[in-house]
Formats: sequence, structure tokens, C-alpha cells
Amino acid sequence: MTGDLPIEAAISAAREVGDNALTHWRDLRSGGAIDQWKKPDQSLVSVVDLETDRRLKAILQAIDPEAGWLSEESVDNPARLDTRRIWCVDPIDGTRDFLSGRDGWAVSIALVEDGLPHLGILYAPARDQVWVAARGQGASVNGRAIHCGHRTMLAGARVPATSLPRVDADLTMVERPNSIALRMAMVADDCADLVATLIWGFEWDIAAASLIVAEAGGRVSDAFGAPLRFNKQRADAFGLIACVPQIHDAVVTRLADRAAALSPRAD
Repeated sequence: MTGDLPIEAAISAAREVGDNALTHWRDLRSGGAIDQWKKPDQSLVSVVDLETDRRLKAILQAIDPEAGWLSEESVDNPARLDTRRIWCVDPIDGTRDFLSGRDGWAVSIALVEDGLPHLGILYAPARDQVWVAARGQGASVNGRAIHCGHRTMLAGARVPATSLPRVDADLTMVERPNSIALRMAMVADDCADLVATLIWGFEWDIAAASLIVAEAGGRVSDAFGAPLRFNKQRADAFGLIACVPQIHDAVVTRLADRAAALSPRAD
């Protein structure tokens, strides 16, 4: 990373927008209402997502004016592909939990350079958690250094889930926040051993959390076990595996037939 990472400034940005969103979340829990609707892909979005996105963009672009911008709630500007650095942001990851009054949502901020996250921040205001990772500097939550677990067998691995297919009945379900970034952070903090998906996912969902997992000693890849790269023209990847390192190969093997059957689109 060129120059010093703006760690404290990014944390401050996450706290500012996250605390504002928390006020709206508390109003919802008290019976209030906010404008919300479904996107074409049927995912939920609200005025708070858009407000948070606008404010984050203003703050982060002031911190690093040369960095491009990629966010779930912004129209993609292809000019980002011509920059070495981008801010990769999900203003509220876990909108469904946010709108339902549950606490499994977070502000996700990553600073990506040359295709790799160098700074990752997750702020989960309703849980009073700030997750931070900087490339080569480790990961922490609320200032406490974190490390993933040491499980060596896939059977019995803890997975944030509300149900599992029969073929995965040997896994152990644990709490599942709606935010995939928070589920990944659970792996980093030894509260889970594995998060896996077999759908197309977007860079903004996982950029910050992928660094947090990696800096905590975990493995992160796509569904086929390939390393993730960011700031691609199509800002997505097929599937996700985030897990303790010792079971990564076993996860790839278990998912191989299912991943192949889903026939990811040709590049």
C-alpha cells in the first residue's frame, strides 16, 4: 500500500454513518417506519442505505481523493478500473436484519489497491463491535486481537446457518446474522469455522471481511478454491469460502459437484 493506511479516519467514518443508522434502527424497533422497497433482484433497500452511502462517499473520497468508488448503492462508474485504489463499500450489509430490528447488520468499508484489500473495517453498531484489519498487521475487534480456530476436520465445523442440506448434516449450526460480512468475521474470531455460498456475490459484500479473515489466519476463496481479486470489471465472484485454513481443501472438495452443477456463467 502506498503511504500510511487511513485506519483511524476510516473507523471514524464507519462510526459516524453507523451511529446515524443506529438511530433509525432504534426508531424501527420502537414501532417507527422508514421508506423501503425491493430492488429488481428482490433484495431490500431503504432510504437509510442510500443516505449512508452518500455520506460515506463524501467522507471517504475526502480521505483519499484519488481512490475510485464501488458501492452496492451507487451507480458503477467504470473509471474505477483505471485507478490503483478503490473504496469498496456496503453502507448497510444485512439490510434485512436492519429493517427487521435485528442486530445482524454492519457498515463495511474496504480500501483495495491493485486488486487486493489493504484495509478492512466492519462496524456493527447494534452489537457495539468494530472489526479492523490492515494487510500484514493482523485483525481485531474492539481493539482485541483475533485469530481463527484450529479445527482440522470438516465434520462438526461450526457454520452460521438456520438450516443445512442433508448432505451437510454433519456440520454444526451457530447464530446466523443476515450480514455475510459479520458471518465471515465470526470465522476470524473463532465463533464459527466455515462460511460458504454457491451464488454470485458482489465485491462490496466481502471485501472488508475477506481481509479480516485472512489477517486472522483464515482462508478465503471463491467456491472453486481460487483466490479472490477485487476491482474487476464485473464486480462479483461465484461463491465464497471463508474458513479455518485446515479444512479449506475439504470444503472445496465437498462443494465441487454442487458448484459445477450450478454452471457459473462463462467469462
